[in-house]
Formats: sequence, structure tokens, C-alpha cells
Amino acid sequence: MSNYKITVLPGDGIGPEICREAVRVLEAVESRFKVRFGFQYGLIGGAAIEATGESYPADTHLLCQSCDAILFGAIGDPRYDNNPNATVRPEQGLLSMRSQLGLFANIRPVKVWPELVEESPLKPERIAGADLVVVRELTGGLYFGQPRELRDEDQTAVDTCLYSVDEITRITRVAFRLARQRRKKVTLVDKANVLETSRLWRRVVTVIASEYPDVELDYLFVDNAAMQLIINPSRFDVLLTENLFGDILSDEASVISGSIGLLPSASIGDGVALYEPIHGSWPEGAGKNIANPLATILSVAMMLRMSLNEPVAADAIEKAVEETIRKGVLTPDLNRQHPSGTREVGEQVAKRILKG
Repeated sequence: MSNYKITVLPGDGIGPEICREAVRVLEAVESRFKVRFGFQYGLIGGAAIEATGESYPADTHLLCQSCDAILFGAIGDPRYDNNPNATVRPEQGLLSMRSQLGLFANIRPVKVWPELVEESPLKPERIAGADLVVVRELTGGLYFGQPRELRDEDQTAVDTCLYSVDEITRITRVAFRLARQRRKKVTLVDKANVLETSRLWRRVVTVIASEYPDVELDYLFVDNAAMQLIINPSRFDVLLTENLFGDILSDEASVISGSIGLLPSASIGDGVALYEPIHGSWPEGAGKNIANPLATILSVAMMLRMSLNEPVAADAIEKAVEETIRKGVLTPDLNRQHPSGTREVGEQVAKRILKG
């Protein structure tokens, strides 16, 4: 019997609802496999600000350090989005967590489910066979560079994009190792014709690529990459890029599958890893039993495979999700005529795991 401690950070908006269904699925895994999970809960984002005045409290950090993996819901609250004078914001909690835990690599798989091909806004013939992974650097670039400030009596704003060779090297090796497990192709997305940081990325990635002669490397400027994701997404295998570009492109790529509510992710570093859906907190949908929990449930499958070394249990979750999709038990974003609720989708996945 294997025992694992999971830190659950539900966060804001729909975060508590989708995390509840992911925990339900893990409990079903307990019933079928020789694993046990101990859950400990922490505050982050707007919920943490309301309770403690901080977006990533020290107590939450301790919980994250003392577990085998972290399950994260979502953060974001319109009370802070619409207040330009707010000094503490929910999103700062996520950035602080990534920085303090050293979570430098975000892995976001994007695939097309055959049963949902008509839900994509793209033509079926364009997305057929699309199966890619975005590997995004998480702790550098514009989101973390200094200085970042207002100047000239708030008439000028400054953000700094900053990258080092070490930061680029470690994320590049993650991408190439992943490519070796897939179709052996890495596409570096940058803006090397304009940005000095992108030229450094291109130089470093080219050197690292020589260590992986079995993996093909090509390059795209970010504007062209954005276009190719829509025109021909099946051309991509592993898409490697910096923080800002990765943030934008991975959300763009989510529409290929038909709903952002289908895309899981893993944030990894040198220690404990974090697993989360890529969608936001969607406060308008909170408490209405309409949020899609499948991205969070698929994130749990990634957790079992990547952090807990339980690939059989991970396969069982993914198979149960596939069967749930095939049966049409889906939230309104994917089944507008006969929608199911958040709880019903989670229950369906858990039931199929138990049935084997």
C-alpha cells in the first residue's frame, strides 16, 4: 500500500468546485488501487487575502513543502481586477508560489478528442491529429523581471524582461526530454528578430539541442506560431517558449480541443510539483454547478503519472474521462443541448474508475 500526502489549494471562483470533483476521483482511485491519499487544505489567492491579508500565506507555503504533490484550482477575483489601487492581488499568490517552490517549467498537453471535434471553432480537417505539448518557462521574463514600476508621477510604466542562460538551459532540457517520449520534435517560439532575450533563447537552445541528436529542432517567431496553431496545429509536437508567449499561446491552443475546460497542466521544478487546470477562476460560474471539472481531473492523472509514479491509476483516470466524454456526460461548455453539472461529471468519472 502506497501513501501520499496531497496539498489541495482550491483558490477562488470555481476552484473549490472543480477541486472537489478531482478529490472525488482520487477517492475512487483509492478504492480500486493499493494507494491512499491524505489531503491537507490551504488558502491562496483572493480567499487567502480575505482571510489573512496575503495572497500566498506562510502557512500555505509550509503545506506545499510538506507533501508529495499539490492540486491547485484557480485564482482570480473581479474585486481586485477592477481596482487598480489594490496593493495585494490574487495572481501574486500564484507567482509567489511558483517562485518560492522553484516551479520553473509548465507542461500543458493539448489533444483533440474525436467525440468533441465538432465543438472546436476550427474546421475538423484542420485539427485532425493535433496532439501537442506547450512547455512554458514559468519563473522568468516579464512577469518576474525587475525593475517593474511606475515613473514620472505615474505617467510611465516599466516592466523588465530578463532571462539568464541557466534559466533557459533547464527548461530546454525539460522540453527535449519530453520530446524523446513523444514524436521527437521541438519548436522554439521566440521573437529573435526584435528581442535580445529571444536571441539569447535561440543561442542557448541551439547549443542544448546538440545533446539530443535524435530530436528535431525548428524555430518560429511568436506571431507566426500563433497563426500556425490555428492553420495547422498538427505540425507541432513539443512547443518550447518563454513565460509571456507561453501564457498566451497555451490559452490560444486550448480552443483546438473545443473547451479550455479540458486542458490540464503540470508545473515542475526541483522539488514538489503542482497540478492545475489552465482555465481561470470564472467567478461568474461559481456555485452554479456548471464548471467543467475534466481539466482538473486530467491534472490529477498527470500528478499520478509524473509525481507519484502510479501510471496504471493515471491510465484508469484518462480512460474514465474518455468514456465519460463518449457517453456525452458533459458540462454546458461542451454539451449545450443536454448538459450535466459539475458534480454529475465528476461522479461519472469516479463511477467508471470503480467499474474498471
